Amino acid sequence: MSVTLLDHLHAPADVIRLDYDARLLRRKRLVTEGGRAVHLDLPELTDLSHHAGLRLDDGTEIALEAAPEPVLVVRGDLPRLAWHIGNRHTPCQMGPDHLVIRDDHVLRGMLEGLGAEVSAETRPFHPEGGAYGHGRTMGHAHEH
Repeated sequence: MSVTLLDHLHAPADVIRLDYDARLLRRKRLVTEGGRAVHLDLPELTDLSHHAGLRLDDGTEIALEAAPEPVLVVRGDLPRLAWHIGNRHTPCQMGPDHLVIRDDHVLRGMLEGLGAEVSAETRPFHPEGGAYGHGRTMGHAHEH
């Protein structure tokens, strides 16, 4: 059974919820909230965060959503705190008055040491993409 990635959905029949790590894949058996198995076999490693869903051979649409996961919500001097988070190549979601990173006790200690207000929450995590596109930052070289 082939599966097509969709950017827009019309009438999803079910949903698959995946955390940040699980949304980056190439080949995997996924299970919908309704219990339906979906075998994904993509031509290359793909970040499913940039797709609304899947279309199965029979035309069924399955929505893709970010699953809630443990995160840290960071408030304070956002430019300074964002610089320190970015300097550690840590994925970061940015809001108008806060930053969100995945739960990490070492980063929490660093941020609190910098004067940040940090609270633990469970919510879907949607970090910014890489500087040169919408994909994930997969490491980089500093030479040009």
